[in-house]
Amino acid sequence: MRICVYGGGSTKIKPSYVDEAYKLGVEIGSRGHSLVFGGGVNGVMGAVSRGVASQGGEILGIAPSWISSKEPLSPNCTDFIYTDTMDQRKNLFLKHSDCIIVAPGGLGTLDEFFEILTLKALGQYDNKIILFNTNKFYSMFRQSLVYFSEEGFIKTDIMKLFTSMEDPKEILDFIEEE
Repeated sequence: MRICVYGGGSTKIKPSYVDEAYKLGVEIGSRGHSLVFGGGVNGVMGAVSRGVASQGGEILGIAPSWISSKEPLSPNCTDFIYTDTMDQRKNLFLKHSDCIIVAPGGLGTLDEFFEILTLKALGQYDNKIILFNTNKFYSMFRQSLVYFSEEGFIKTDIMKLFTSMEDPKEILDFIEEE
Protein backbone atom coordinates (compact mmCIF):
# COMPACT_ATOMS: atom_id res chain seq x y z
CA MET A 1 0.00 0.00 0.00
CA ARG A 2 1.16 3.54 -0.73
CA ILE A 3 0.70 5.69 2.37
CA CYS A 4 0.88 9.47 2.11
CA VAL A 5 2.00 11.26 5.25
CA TYR A 6 1.42 14.98 5.63
CA GLY A 7 3.55 16.51 8.37
CA GLY A 8 5.64 19.45 9.45
CA GLY A 9 9.20 20.09 8.42
CA SER A 10 10.12 22.41 11.27
CA THR A 11 13.41 21.98 13.09
CA LYS A 12 11.99 23.78 16.15
CA ILE A 13 9.60 21.08 17.33
CA LYS A 14 9.90 18.99 20.47
CA PRO A 15 11.99 15.82 20.02
CA SER A 16 9.03 13.66 21.07
CA TYR A 17 7.25 14.53 17.80
CA VAL A 18 10.30 13.51 15.79
CA ASP A 19 10.62 10.27 17.78
CA GLU A 20 6.96 9.33 17.26
CA ALA A 21 7.14 10.19 13.55
CA TYR A 22 10.18 7.93 13.21
CA LYS A 23 8.22 5.09 14.87
CA LEU A 24 5.39 5.67 12.40
CA GLY A 25 7.88 5.39 9.54
CA VAL A 26 9.35 2.19 10.96
CA GLU A 27 5.85 0.75 11.22
CA ILE A 28 5.06 1.69 7.61
CA GLY A 29 8.31 0.24 6.31
CA SER A 30 8.29 -2.93 8.43
CA ARG A 31 4.87 -3.84 7.06
CA GLY A 32 6.05 -3.53 3.47
CA HIS A 33 4.19 -0.33 2.63
CA SER A 34 5.67 2.57 0.73
CA LEU A 35 5.74 6.23 1.75
CA VAL A 36 4.56 9.21 -0.27
CA PHE A 37 5.48 12.53 1.33
CA GLY A 38 6.64 16.09 0.77
CA GLY A 39 10.30 15.17 0.44
CA GLY A 40 11.73 17.18 3.32
CA VAL A 41 14.62 16.03 5.47
CA ASN A 42 13.65 17.92 8.65
CA GLY A 43 11.01 17.62 11.33
CA VAL A 44 8.20 15.13 11.22
CA MET A 45 8.51 14.59 7.47
CA GLY A 46 12.19 13.73 7.65
CA ALA A 47 11.69 11.44 10.64
CA VAL A 48 8.97 9.43 8.92
CA SER A 49 11.16 8.98 5.85
CA ARG A 50 14.13 7.88 7.98
CA GLY A 51 11.91 5.33 9.71
CA VAL A 52 10.69 3.89 6.40
CA ALA A 53 14.24 3.89 5.01
CA SER A 54 15.52 2.01 8.08
CA GLN A 55 13.24 -0.86 7.01
CA GLY A 56 14.27 -0.73 3.35
CA GLY A 57 10.94 0.75 2.26
CA GLU A 58 10.17 2.58 -0.96
CA ILE A 59 9.87 6.36 -0.57
CA LEU A 60 8.40 8.82 -3.07
CA GLY A 61 9.10 12.48 -2.38
CA ILE A 62 6.99 15.10 -4.13
CA ALA A 63 7.93 18.78 -3.93
CA PRO A 64 8.01 21.95 -5.99
CA SER A 65 11.35 22.41 -7.74
CA TRP A 66 11.94 25.68 -5.85
CA ILE A 67 11.48 24.19 -2.36
CA SER A 68 15.10 23.09 -2.02
CA SER A 69 16.09 26.78 -1.75
CA LYS A 70 13.91 26.96 1.41
CA GLU A 71 14.62 23.59 3.03
CA PRO A 72 16.81 20.55 2.32
CA LEU A 73 15.31 17.49 0.65
CA SER A 74 15.59 13.96 1.97
CA PRO A 75 18.29 11.69 0.57
CA ASN A 76 16.12 8.70 1.60
CA CYS A 77 13.78 9.03 -1.40
CA THR A 78 13.93 6.13 -3.83
CA ASP A 79 12.05 8.32 -6.32
CA PHE A 80 11.31 12.03 -6.51
CA ILE A 81 8.80 14.06 -8.49
CA TYR A 82 9.35 17.78 -8.89
CA THR A 83 6.37 20.05 -9.50
CA ASP A 84 5.93 23.69 -10.40
CA THR A 85 3.36 24.48 -7.71
CA MET A 86 2.11 23.33 -4.32
CA ASP A 87 -1.28 22.53 -5.88
CA GLN A 88 0.37 20.13 -8.34
CA ARG A 89 2.17 18.56 -5.39
CA LYS A 90 -1.09 17.98 -3.50
CA ASN A 91 -2.74 16.47 -6.58
CA LEU A 92 0.17 14.07 -7.01
CA PHE A 93 -0.03 13.07 -3.35
CA LEU A 94 -3.57 11.86 -4.04
CA LYS A 95 -2.69 10.23 -7.35
CA HIS A 96 0.20 8.25 -5.87
CA SER A 97 -1.30 7.14 -2.54
CA ASP A 98 -3.98 4.86 -1.14
CA CYS A 99 -4.63 6.67 2.15
CA ILE A 100 -3.54 9.74 4.09
CA ILE A 101 -1.99 10.09 7.54
CA VAL A 102 -1.92 13.66 8.86
CA ALA A 103 0.95 13.90 11.32
CA PRO A 104 1.61 16.99 13.43
CA GLY A 105 2.46 20.00 11.32
CA GLY A 106 1.91 23.66 10.63
CA LEU A 107 0.11 25.70 8.01
CA GLY A 108 1.08 23.51 5.06
CA THR A 109 -0.08 20.38 6.83
CA LEU A 110 -3.38 21.99 7.83
CA ASP A 111 -3.88 23.21 4.26
CA GLU A 112 -3.36 19.65 3.00
CA PHE A 113 -5.71 18.24 5.65
CA PHE A 114 -8.50 20.72 4.93
CA GLU A 115 -8.24 20.12 1.20
CA ILE A 116 -8.48 16.34 1.52
CA LEU A 117 -11.26 16.62 4.12
CA THR A 118 -13.21 18.93 1.81
CA LEU A 119 -12.74 16.52 -1.10
CA LYS A 120 -13.99 13.66 1.07
CA ALA A 121 -17.00 15.69 2.25
CA LEU A 122 -17.84 16.39 -1.41
CA GLY A 123 -17.53 12.71 -2.35
CA GLN A 124 -14.35 13.21 -4.38
CA TYR A 125 -12.05 11.16 -2.14
CA ASP A 126 -12.94 7.72 -0.78
CA ASN A 127 -9.83 6.56 1.05
CA LYS A 128 -9.01 6.65 4.75
CA ILE A 129 -7.78 9.81 6.46
CA ILE A 130 -6.10 9.44 9.83
CA LEU A 131 -4.99 12.22 12.18
CA PHE A 132 -1.83 11.06 13.93
CA ASN A 133 -2.72 12.56 17.31
CA THR A 134 0.62 11.88 18.97
CA ASN A 135 1.15 13.87 22.17
CA LYS A 136 -2.53 14.90 21.85
CA PHE A 137 -1.42 17.34 19.13
CA TYR A 138 -4.80 17.40 17.37
CA SER A 139 -7.09 17.17 20.42
CA MET A 140 -7.90 20.89 20.64
CA PHE A 141 -8.11 21.09 16.85
CA ARG A 142 -10.76 18.36 16.88
CA GLN A 143 -12.66 20.34 19.54
CA SER A 144 -12.58 23.34 17.21
CA LEU A 145 -14.11 21.27 14.41
CA VAL A 146 -16.89 20.17 16.76
CA TYR A 147 -17.48 23.82 17.68
CA PHE A 148 -17.60 24.84 13.99
CA SER A 149 -20.18 22.12 13.49
CA GLU A 150 -22.24 23.20 16.51
CA GLU A 151 -22.24 26.75 15.14
CA GLY A 152 -23.55 25.46 11.80
CA PHE A 153 -20.51 26.22 9.66
CA ILE A 154 -19.67 22.60 8.85
CA LYS A 155 -21.83 19.51 8.68
CA THR A 156 -22.29 17.56 11.88
CA ASP A 157 -20.97 14.36 10.31
CA ILE A 158 -17.58 15.88 9.46
CA MET A 159 -15.94 13.98 12.32
CA LYS A 160 -16.94 10.69 10.67
CA LEU A 161 -14.82 11.48 7.60
CA PHE A 162 -11.54 10.89 9.40
CA THR A 163 -10.15 8.90 12.30
CA SER A 164 -7.88 10.17 15.06
CA MET A 165 -5.33 7.77 16.55
CA GLU A 166 -2.21 8.04 18.70
CA ASP A 167 -0.35 4.76 18.22
CA PRO A 168 1.52 3.97 14.98
CA LYS A 169 0.74 0.24 15.24
CA GLU A 170 -2.98 0.93 15.66
CA ILE A 171 -2.86 3.34 12.71
CA LEU A 172 -1.36 0.68 10.46
CA ASP A 173 -3.79 -1.96 11.72
CA PHE A 174 -6.65 0.40 10.85
CA ILE A 175 -5.20 1.18 7.40
CA GLU A 176 -4.80 -2.51 6.64
CA GLU A 177 -8.43 -3.31 7.55
CA GLU A 178 -10.68 -3.78 4.55
